[in-house]
Amino acid sequence: MSINCFRSITLPTPIHLLSSIPNFTHKPFLSFLNKTSSSSSSSSSSSFVLARLVSSMSYDKELAAAKKAASLAARLCQKVQSALLQSDVQTKSDRSPVTVADYGSQALVSFVLERELQSEPFSLVAEEDSGDLRKDGTQEVLERITKAVNDALASDGSYSTTLSKEDVLRAIDNGKSEGGSHGRHWVLDPIDGTKGFLRGDQYAVALALLDEGKVVLGVLACPNLPLAPIGVNYQHSACDEVGCLFFAEVGSGTYMQLLSGSSPVKVQVSAIENSEEASFFESYEKAHSMHDLSSSIAKKLGVKAAPVRIDSQAKYGALSRGDGTIYLRFPHKGYREKIWDHAAGSIVVTEAGGVVTDAAGNPLDFSKGKFLDLEVGIIVTNQKLMPSLLRAVRESIEEKASSL
Repeated sequence: MSINCFRSITLPTPIHLLSSIPNFTHKPFLSFLNKTSSSSSSSSSSSFVLARLVSSMSYDKELAAAKKAASLAARLCQKVQSALLQSDVQTKSDRSPVTVADYGSQALVSFVLERELQSEPFSLVAEEDSGDLRKDGTQEVLERITKAVNDALASDGSYSTTLSKEDVLRAIDNGKSEGGSHGRHWVLDPIDGTKGFLRGDQYAVALALLDEGKVVLGVLACPNLPLAPIGVNYQHSACDEVGCLFFAEVGSGTYMQLLSGSSPVKVQVSAIENSEEASFFESYEKAHSMHDLSSSIAKKLGVKAAPVRIDSQAKYGALSRGDGTIYLRFPHKGYREKIWDHAAGSIVVTEAGGVVTDAAGNPLDFSKGKFLDLEVGIIVTNQKLMPSLLRAVRESIEEKASSL
């Protein structure tokens, strides 16, 4: 591992992190940091040095495994969606729809990551568990999930193995980790945007890696997202290339390629500085975000374009390549955001030059377990527009509160 003295990011990472870095045995350097950290006059400089060291760590092997896992899961989802049957749709205990593809995607990602990264401890924070699949009357569904997983593995050709139904259940249940601020944890939403998936619209396989509570890489596989930019005036054409893979590693930028395979292209968020020229994304489902609040914010900013409403973290991917300028998400009172709904998308946008915060301008904290503790909502834009967006958000929230 080398230290790149010209790359730096600001990370509130504790000094003891170094001792947990695999194969890091530079004891004189550790000693230096411990000595400087004990002095109040030197603590900021030691944190600065540490931040540069952490930012120079490579996650190339993990990123390659994540891209492979997400791409295979997307292939499974595409096949299931193309032949969707009503019996594929189950109802979880929380009443939200879940499909053969949700479970199959999670089992597949879990299996691939474990197989590709055998030398590393494996922890996965994911949306699904096998509880409902172990109940009476679900054997047919479990058989179909198992077949979908094995078909996807066979199509890849890398694995000469066939998973049993119990293997699939165990792989799904690998996702029971609680995450947290220590160690490494994969974060997965096997199908982000299940309702969009069921409608034949946008969805994403969203996979990220946390290291000591920080998102260090993210992959978004978006099978229905066109390669061409989308926006208010976008008209789908049968000749459009569809299916995008976005991926980002801390300090290395964000890239996009076709899910079917192509050379990666580096992407950047929109450089628009005049909010009147901006356009914004928001959730398709009214239950997922307060559209009236978003409308108030857009009006204060002078945004003229109508909102672009699509499901899933495909919005983060589209924003990272400059399709829109702003993403607004304001869930209704009582809703708690989960880390798998934003971990991959947040690094895809930030590595493309964007900013992701809560409504008060605080960075998102993925180190507290499965949930994000937020101030009202999540806002995303470029660095130039963020100050004016924060003002408009604050004013709109205050007005909405006073009218209640």
